[in-house]
Amino acid sequence: MDRIILHSDLNGFYASVECHENPELRGFPVAVCGDAEQRHGIVLAKNELAKRFNVKTGDVIWEAKKKCPDLVIVRADHKKYIRYSKIVNQIYYGYTNKVESFGIDESWLDVSNRGLDIKDGERIANEIRQQIKDEVGITASIGVSWNKIFAKLGSDIKKSDATTVISRENYKQVIFPLPVQDLLYVGRATKAKLNEYKIYTIGQLANSNKEFLKKLMGKNGELIWTFANGLDNSSVSDFIEESATKSVGNSTTCARDLITLDDIKMIITVLAESVSARLREQNLKGQVVHLWVRDKNFKGWGKQQKIKKSTNLSQEIIDTAMQLFESFYHFSQPVRALGITLSDITSNFDIVTNKQLSIFDMLDEKPIDAKDVIKNEALDLAIKSIRGRFGQFAISRGIEHLDKGLTDFNPSETNVIFPVGYLK
Repeated sequence: MDRIILHSDLNGFYASVECHENPELRGFPVAVCGDAEQRHGIVLAKNELAKRFNVKTGDVIWEAKKKCPDLVIVRADHKKYIRYSKIVNQIYYGYTNKVESFGIDESWLDVSNRGLDIKDGERIANEIRQQIKDEVGITASIGVSWNKIFAKLGSDIKKSDATTVISRENYKQVIFPLPVQDLLYVGRATKAKLNEYKIYTIGQLANSNKEFLKKLMGKNGELIWTFANGLDNSSVSDFIEESATKSVGNSTTCARDLITLDDIKMIITVLAESVSARLREQNLKGQVVHLWVRDKNFKGWGKQQKIKKSTNLSQEIIDTAMQLFESFYHFSQPVRALGITLSDITSNFDIVTNKQLSIFDMLDEKPIDAKDVIKNEALDLAIKSIRGRFGQFAISRGIEHLDKGLTDFNPSETNVIFPVGYLK
């Protein structure tokens, strides 16, 4: 029997939360924006009334105001949105423990069970939508299908507060006429390449020759052909449960697009400190640093590097992650999400008692500076102590203050992730 996969997308999430908490905003076009006093005054989310004026995510505030002079601007409050997201996730977990986040406002759910069919999936989706509306005060669009890709397409088809079922019986009628760029991982460059060969719709992509696409675009060509034909069989998984024993990591979908190295370093710093703290809490160290990047078109890349000695020092993780980023990413597209993971995990006990030092460590061209290690260890312990007494946001590094709207989140609490398994 087919699986029953849901994809839930919270409608205009930031703007919906603001309108729920501030009823006086209802009836007005509303845009949630970055800090206009800094250089990041762009639209992060908008309500349905603002959409009617063609206000778009990513518009600079003055552009949005030009389209809609009566637009009400609300400054983003990411702590508030994280709180709402956690409440919604608890609703999801009332139906299944297989919940996979795709950013702060989207999640896949696997509600498969013996004896249930696609109609039961539609019923469950409607129940979830109603529960979100009643308990949280916002709305969601939910797609129901037998695979993750079509479920996500379903949640995009009807906005807002709607359920769309894509079954084996109707998928060609529903999915095939859609523009090819609606498919996950078909970004601007891929769309342009497909259009060169007169592939404009998902149906035309599905009916194309797989080997030709593979030759044209490599692994990605085969991947999107698989998606278009409904052949995706990837599982819905809880990142925390799967990763706990083999690696420690955090990732996030960012509040805005990242367009400079300073932007990247701000997010890497927050993530690295969280990973460092989690390793330290479990008396662990890791030797392989993994960096995942996803651009605004949902295309993802990953790279890893083995460091000379296992570590849980935040500064060493930051430095390695930045080196990895600069070695392969050149901002052809803005970055939307980042993730850092440490693997090859070893306990401190194992390091002390079982691991013999290599003579090559002592002959290395750039020997480890013991003073730096001691200083960074002391810094991490001091930060941990202060945050333990006064909270996560009581202390932060200077670079994080370049844009507090971007860095004002706690990855260890939210653990907002993005799927990278397709591209491994």
